[in-house]
Amino acid sequence: MRTVNWNDLNPAERRQLLTRPAMSGADDISSTVSDIICRIRCEGDKALKEYTAAFDRVVDGNILLSTAAITEACERVTPAMKDAIAHAYRNIATFHEAQQSVPLALDTQPGVRCELHTHAISRVGLYVPGGSAPLVSTVLMLAIPAKIAGCRKVVLCSPPPIADEIVYAAHLCGVSEIYTMGGAQAIAAMAYGTDTVSKVDKIFGPGNAWVTEAKRQASMDFRGAAIDMPAGPSEVLVIADDSANPAFVAADLLSQAEHGPDSQVVLVTPSVTLAEQVEIQLQQQLKQLSRAGIASKALASSLTIICDDLPQACIISNDYAPEHLIVQTQEPRQLLRRLENAGSIFLGAWTPESVGDYASGTNHTLPTYGYARTASSLGLADYQRRYTVQELSAAGLQGLANTVTTMADAEGLDAHKRAVTIRMDVIRQEQQA
Repeated sequence: MRTVNWNDLNPAERRQLLTRPAMSGADDISSTVSDIICRIRCEGDKALKEYTAAFDRVVDGNILLSTAAITEACERVTPAMKDAIAHAYRNIATFHEAQQSVPLALDTQPGVRCELHTHAISRVGLYVPGGSAPLVSTVLMLAIPAKIAGCRKVVLCSPPPIADEIVYAAHLCGVSEIYTMGGAQAIAAMAYGTDTVSKVDKIFGPGNAWVTEAKRQASMDFRGAAIDMPAGPSEVLVIADDSANPAFVAADLLSQAEHGPDSQVVLVTPSVTLAEQVEIQLQQQLKQLSRAGIASKALASSLTIICDDLPQACIISNDYAPEHLIVQTQEPRQLLRRLENAGSIFLGAWTPESVGDYASGTNHTLPTYGYARTASSLGLADYQRRYTVQELSAAGLQGLANTVTTMADAEGLDAHKRAVTIRMDVIRQEQQA
């Protein structure tokens, strides 16, 4: 990892340092994804079958898992894995059930009743990456809140060959519409619908650059579907002082570096000694990883930043706005009030990022690539929409009439004003009768 001293940099160099590595081939990806979306939107299943044959190597066109296939996949999952999934399910469900909103109803003034309600998004699509690391945990993170929210239709897509554990986790969450397809074509099929694949209103889940671009394009088209959040490659920032265990810090950095060669990990510390010890640990632990090649590529674009003190470390972290933020300091909770921009924060030596990825209860679907400045971690509210209700009595309208008509006059909206005055005329007539 490259090591730099924060105080040796001018403001422009600091901004450049915290800029994520550019995602390669972005222009080519955008054009190709656009073509895929256009064909699936216009040709439906015909185009989808061609893409699944070309990209997913599925040639029989049978992408929807049958009830029998789901049952068989569930039976192949080991008891130990089922127990682990059940444990994670309980914690995730507990945390997300606690996020249920309470309807709000109040009188803003006499006779003026205002209410805030929520209801579930009707149709949602879940995308679960497969490939070299089938993300069973992602099924739980996406499907559990959909179930708690009460979404009427839940569709799940994952690239073939779909892992038995993914099917089991989906079944446990009540998802029965499971498609074995991946990539941009899966996002397009869910966003626009085909004769085979149900159209959804909102799409959730991480993916590679093709999936991310397909989600972006679909969300910008009124015919498409909304998405959970903007995202890029996975990342972690660790704030550590000289009390931190360098082996723990290195392990946490590597746990994100192994996600992909475009992942980025950052260590921010006031301790040069700790930075040196972490680098030694990185090299030692890297040799023990099955995905060492992937992690090594990620480390090549990763950073160690030497700062003055922990308050400055918090400033750097807020500027970077990491997906995951780990705080390994003597008093980690004392820094919490200084930390503003992060997808999820992990406090203390005994809180590795891995627990959030799998089973602590929080959601591991998080904004990346700096979007944590404005976007939030996935939660129950993302599967719901809010709407307001208002109800006025005649007296309530009388109390607001002058304010509304005065403002409507100022904006030159006569019909707005008349919608009030015509009612006021009736109220006055009734009062005089």
